[in-house]
Amino acid sequence: MSRIPSWRQALASLPRPALVLAVAALAALPPAVYFLAESRGEPVQQVAVALPGEALAATTNKVTHLWENVKVRTGDTLARILTSRGHTPATVHQIVSSGPAGEALTAIKVGTTLKVATDHDGQLSEISYQPDPYRVVNVRRNSDGVYESEIVEKPAVTVQRFAEGTIEDSLFGAGKRAGVSDTVILEIADVFGYDIDFALEVQQGDSFRVLFEEVLVEGEKVRDGDVLAAEFVNEGRTYRAVRYKTSDGRVGYYTPEGMAMRKAFLRTPVDFARISSGFTTRRLHPVLHTVRAHKGVDYAAARGTPVKAAGDGRIEYAGNKGGYGRTIIIQHGGSKSTLYAHLNGFAKNIRSGARVSQGQVIGYVGSTGLASGPHLHYEFRVNGVHVNPLKVKTAEATPIAASEKQAFLAESTRLVAMLDNFSGRTAVAQAAPARNSQAKAN
Repeated sequence: MSRIPSWRQALASLPRPALVLAVAALAALPPAVYFLAESRGEPVQQVAVALPGEALAATTNKVTHLWENVKVRTGDTLARILTSRGHTPATVHQIVSSGPAGEALTAIKVGTTLKVATDHDGQLSEISYQPDPYRVVNVRRNSDGVYESEIVEKPAVTVQRFAEGTIEDSLFGAGKRAGVSDTVILEIADVFGYDIDFALEVQQGDSFRVLFEEVLVEGEKVRDGDVLAAEFVNEGRTYRAVRYKTSDGRVGYYTPEGMAMRKAFLRTPVDFARISSGFTTRRLHPVLHTVRAHKGVDYAAARGTPVKAAGDGRIEYAGNKGGYGRTIIIQHGGSKSTLYAHLNGFAKNIRSGARVSQGQVIGYVGSTGLASGPHLHYEFRVNGVHVNPLKVKTAEATPIAASEKQAFLAESTRLVAMLDNFSGRTAVAQAAPARNSQAKAN
C-alpha cells in the first residue's frame, strides 16, 4: 500500500481554481476521512481527494459498526433483547432461521454476554455469542441483506501440572497456597478417603503431592481435568494412588502395585465435616435433655452440604421418620445397612427401591426432626445391630485383573516417576488435545 503524500504537496500541485474547490471539499468531509499525519511513518489507507467533476464526499469501503455487550438476565430471550433495541420480529426470525448456528441463539444462557452490532443506518449487522468456552456463534448480514451464521470451534488442550503442599491450617488452605483448586483437593480426598478420615485424622504437618490435568482454551484455564497420580502423607504414613483406564473403558484409582483404592464403604459420607457427637451408650440429648444412647456419629456441616452413599446398595426407606426427620436407609446387601438422618432434602430420583452407587449424592445436610442445628446423623448396622461407624473395618481392596496387570504396571511406573521427578516445583508436564468427555471413576 502506498503512502499518502504530504497534504501540502498535494494541494500545491493543483491549479488555483481547482485548489479552491479542493479546500472546500476537504472542509465538507466528515472527520473520519481526514488524512493521518504522515510523521508516524505508518502505512495508511488512501483517500481520494475530491477534484472538480468528482464526488465531493469521500468515504471508506468499511461500514462503521456500533457494538453493544448485552448481559443475559433471567427471562431474557434473543427476541426480547433485539426487539427492545428497535429490531423487528422479522429480523429475529431471519437470524434464528439462518441455520443451526442461528437456532443456537434461541437457547442463550443467563449470565452470558450477547454482543450485538448495528451499522450507521441502525440495521442489525452482526451478533457474536459464546455459549461456552469452546464455541462462538457468529451471525452476519451480507451485502444482500441476508443473515448468515456459523459456529466457530475453539480448540482446547489438556496440560499436566504438578503441585505439592503441607497442611498448616486445613487441606483447602494448603491447596490454595499450592495453586490447586478446591475441585482437585476434593478429588484427592475422594481417592484417599477409603484409608484416611479427612474429617478426623488429617493434622498439621501432613502433606500431599499431585499430578493433575487442566484444560485450556487460547491459553486460559476453563476447567480442571483428572487427577493422574497423587501422594498423601498422614501421620507419617505415605499413601499413593494412580489413575488407570482398563481395556473395557472403566476408570479407577489403584496403589502403584495394582490394589484398588476403592473399598466397600467410605470412611465418611460427608466431605470435611466436623464430628460433633460420637457413638456412645450415654449422651445428653441436646433437644430432649435426657440421657440416652447415641447409636451413630453426628457430622456438623453447613445446611445443604451434599451427603453421599457410603456404599453401593438399594434404598430401603426414604421419607420422614419421627425424631430422625427426613431419613434415608440403604441396604448394602447381605447384613449391612446405613442410615442418614436430619436431611434437609433428598437428591433427584432418590426414593425407596432405587439403586445407588458408592459416593453418589443422596441428600443434603439439614436439621429436620429432633435436631438443634444442621448436621448429618449417620448410623451403621450389621444384622440390625448398631456398630460404631468409625470402627467399621472395610473389606480388603481387590487387585487389578491379571489380564490388565502388565499394562497397568507400565502406566503406574510412568506416573509415579513423573510424580517423583516434579517434586519441588510446579510445572507443565505436557500438552495434548482435550478430551470431550470424562470417563467416570469407579
